Amino acid sequence: MIQRFDRSDRRILKYPAVHPCEGITPATLLGSLITLSQTICNHHSKPLATQRKNARETIRQIGILLLFFQEIRDLGLNLPSSIVLCFSELHFSFQKIQFLLEDCTREGARVWMLMKAHMVATQFRVSIRSVATALDVLPLGLLDVSHEVRELVEMVANQARKAKLELDPDDESAMNSVILIMNQFENTFEPSPSVIKQVLDHLDIKSWIDCQNEIRFLDEEMGLECVDGNEREIPLLSSLIGFMSYCRGVLFEDSDIGNIDDKSEGRRSTEMLNCLNLEDFRCPISLELMTDPVTVSTGQTYDRVSIQKWLKAGNLLCPKTGEVLATTELVPNSALRKLIHQLCADHGVSMAKSKSKNRDISRTIIPGSPVAAEAIRFLCIFLAGRLHYGTDDQRYKAAYEVRILGKSNIFNRSCLIESGTIPPLLTLLTSMNPSLQENAIAALLKLSKHPNGQKIVVHNGGLSIIVTVLKDGLKLEARQIAAATIFYLSSVYKYRILIGRIPEAIPALVELIKDGTSYGKKNALVAIFALLLYPRNHQIVHAAGIVPILVDLLASSHETDLIADALAVLATLADRVDESTSLQNASFLALVIRILQSSSMSRGGKEYCVSILLSLCNNCGKDVVAFLAKDSSFMASLYSMLTDGTAHASKKARSLIRIIHKFHETSSSHMLTKEGPNFHEHRVRL
Repeated sequence: MIQRFDRSDRRILKYPAVHPCEGITPATLLGSLITLSQTICNHHSKPLATQRKNARETIRQIGILLLFFQEIRDLGLNLPSSIVLCFSELHFSFQKIQFLLEDCTREGARVWMLMKAHMVATQFRVSIRSVATALDVLPLGLLDVSHEVRELVEMVANQARKAKLELDPDDESAMNSVILIMNQFENTFEPSPSVIKQVLDHLDIKSWIDCQNEIRFLDEEMGLECVDGNEREIPLLSSLIGFMSYCRGVLFEDSDIGNIDDKSEGRRSTEMLNCLNLEDFRCPISLELMTDPVTVSTGQTYDRVSIQKWLKAGNLLCPKTGEVLATTELVPNSALRKLIHQLCADHGVSMAKSKSKNRDISRTIIPGSPVAAEAIRFLCIFLAGRLHYGTDDQRYKAAYEVRILGKSNIFNRSCLIESGTIPPLLTLLTSMNPSLQENAIAALLKLSKHPNGQKIVVHNGGLSIIVTVLKDGLKLEARQIAAATIFYLSSVYKYRILIGRIPEAIPALVELIKDGTSYGKKNALVAIFALLLYPRNHQIVHAAGIVPILVDLLASSHETDLIADALAVLATLADRVDESTSLQNASFLALVIRILQSSSMSRGGKEYCVSILLSLCNNCGKDVVAFLAKDSSFMASLYSMLTDGTAHASKKARSLIRIIHKFHETSSSHMLTKEGPNFHEHRVRL
């Protein structure tokens, strides 16, 4: 049997070739050799940015051997064991050659293959020499092939033995130019565009999308290196990402990026609307997903275990801001904890296993190399200039670049903020160009995840401008992104107060729950949830008419994550006596019980159901308790929460069970008291 050799999961520059098993039939081996040879020859029509001469010579030699294999097949010749052994060695070598050619023609890997040109040239040389070795011991005399084919095989063996597959001088020159460019970046000297263009021309990188493909590949490769625990290549990968990001933003600013938008509209819409992701909720100290987030006196949030270790070590400064902590008290951030748990459920991530996940965000806090740092700084300065003084097209492109750079890289966000990109982005929010406004708010969303970005947004009057986009954005997408931006800004206590004071803010979020897509509704819900952490916002949220809208959403939606978010907001509102009365009706109670008993509802959603019902029992009294006590199946749901729910949910379920039991006991005692005299009187009469 022959293992599949077109392995799609293969890492670049890794060659997992395997020898055919000993029991393979000659016909199967020959057929596989023909298939492999044809696959290798097909690379002749594919573009090669590097290793052109080596690849051409290798393909030519394999093409000749393909004729040899096809003639053996067509003649139906029997293959002696000695021939089978040689063919097995050729099969092994051909697999490596196929892998090499796949790497040389791989989309997005051009600059990486250039920087590894010495190693790749060596691999070509070793592979062809192994072919020569197999052909040297091949007993051609045992095969009755034509004289012409026999001469061709002997010629290939001779040429393979003497082949000088060395590094192409043009590749070496381009590689040295990249090294020069990176040295200039490291020394804070902006390289000459003409030198960069020569390298890009050699690699046939001619557009914005070509640069983007290179960056995407390099970033994925760096992620795989981190997973493997091998950080030897990280500095070079980071440097190349910085270099290609600079090229994308500066050299190709006039390149059309419309094709990117059109081709990936579905993916971009998801990225725009599902703005909240797990990577945003990693502890700044451990860089792991926070399982028990707590807030310190500076307003920053950390995982409890990590900040406790920090404080026990004698550190009295906030790790993120460097400010002196006024107190070492840790305030549980229950809202964020619930949100993280819900997001984990949505993404299918186990909280227990989250620490073993790829730490993509961890390597972005500091630059991977000095080259990357300076390249990004030069790029950010350029983008800030374009946002301030560029044409509308240049501003559109610059806003889009900011949006991409800040998407999942903390250092990039910091550089963009320091370069002064936020004030002009806020100005662009008033643009009458829908796409420009959308890119500007999306860029601000990324920068508002950074504490300094939040401060600058607020200092420049950004809250009211963002709320205007939330209310009257030119595109629904812009409104939905504005809601996510409000959520991040609401992570700071004093900003919750300021946002709540803007008359249009909360009503606009409530309106988005009605009009938005599922992701837009979710962004609005989590923003309201965050704003409710400031008590005085409760009345504003309630006055905006959110309760009937959320009740309608619970009754009509089939999306469990959206229902859970709505329940979270209702649970917060129900906790206050003055707001719980609006939920005191039989239809709502029946709806919550139905959701609690639904098999499809998440564990977090069921916990919110129990929270709502417990609050209503405590705040609204016996009428609610009496309604719940009538439903016998409801008690079964509560008992299942004792075993299946979280510790917090179990505690609430236990309290609710006690309340209902007490109601039954009180009702029974009251009936006995009421019926007692009649009973005795009846006995006397008897």
